[in-house]
Amino acid sequence: MSETTRPTPPSPETHVIDYRAAEHLLAARDPRGAVKLLDSVIAAHPENTAARLLRARAFFAAAQLRPAELEFELVLEREPDNAFAHFALARTFQRSGRPEQARRHFRLAAALDPQPEYLAAARFEDPAAGGGPDAGEGSDAGDSA
Repeated sequence: MSETTRPTPPSPETHVIDYRAAEHLLAARDPRGAVKLLDSVIAAHPENTAARLLRARAFFAAAQLRPAELEFELVLEREPDNAFAHFALARTFQRSGRPEQARRHFRLAAALDPQPEYLAAARFEDPAAGGGPDAGEGSDAGDSA
């Protein structure tokens, strides 16, 4: 009778490798591949905000807006001062046709980090604006990270 070998559970090093590979896949415009790698990382380390932020960016890039929204919101629950997460969530709302919610998060991003892209999107000078000079166009949520 032969013994069956059980697969070894992934090590922390494997998760780091998967995270880095997911970054490369996202940069190479393969967001679905990135999500697949990050699923196992997040399953093993659900508290890892960086992995969740990367997965949110990958969902956004894959036009999976509801999962992107949920991940960005989870990141903001843990890190309410994360300007990029506010900006990316705003872009997600913008693409979903929710300009009022988008404007709120564009403004929070600009208040937290007044970099030019955030300030332009916030459009403080026009309170009736729906979220930016190129509403619906421009960078995606992954361009600024």
